[in-house]
Amino acid sequence: MRLTLDKPHDPRVSISASGGFCFMKLTVVGCSGSFPSAESACSSYLVEADGFRLLLDMGNGALGELQRHCGLYDLDAIFLSHLHADHCIDMCAYFVARYYRHDGGRCAPLPVYGPEGTEHRLTTAYGDTPSASSMSEVFDFHTVKPSTFEIGPFTVHTERVAHPVEAYAIRVEHDGRSLVYSGDTGVSPALEELARDADLFLCEAAFTHGKESIPDLHLNGREAGETAARAGARRLVLTHIPPWTDPQINLADARAVYDGPVELAAPGTTYEL
Repeated sequence: MRLTLDKPHDPRVSISASGGFCFMKLTVVGCSGSFPSAESACSSYLVEADGFRLLLDMGNGALGELQRHCGLYDLDAIFLSHLHADHCIDMCAYFVARYYRHDGGRCAPLPVYGPEGTEHRLTTAYGDTPSASSMSEVFDFHTVKPSTFEIGPFTVHTERVAHPVEAYAIRVEHDGRSLVYSGDTGVSPALEELARDADLFLCEAAFTHGKESIPDLHLNGREAGETAARAGARRLVLTHIPPWTDPQINLADARAVYDGPVELAAPGTTYEL
């Protein structure tokens, strides 16, 4: 049995996609696109299973919101889909929290998976680290390429998607369940294949159908719905909608082309797979 919600729901309520025992949990930490809105931080999503916490992106405002859902030092790994500020800039604040911690001593390096040049990008963004290697004293950087590998209890598959900078979508699998996060992308055959039969497809929908049309930058609601339909994804959650975009239009556009359950991401919402 699969639970379908078509109406707005209390973001404090866990949503079970399977209707039974849950193996993997997704929490929307922030979902605003381009810059924080009055209601949400930028992109950040917490994925948990077997006591392991994997954070997907840490955009503007995400570090504060994250502390509503887990301890400041309780993350086990971070995946950065790409290096635009609205997906990674709070890593600078998190560097401060980890590097300058006095109680308990400095944190051990935390695995961080990101595109080539992630360490340099964050060091440059911070602008005044004690040394050129200070970031790597608290973050263990791993370069992402299209591949399949393990992060804790998760098997992850990454694919390059269509964006002006090097950007990756990720499929996270655990105990037969699957979550796919698009990151930022235009229409992409690689994303469609990655989302094949996914239990939950967390897909960006930054543009409005009929309004913006810039290739290889972002999807609109209709394109997100079409991608989910072609992929056979079982549930679609639209995210990364900027404050200047009407999310209800994007939601209606996605529903017009995708027959499965579809809704808007909201801060604090959890999905259990």
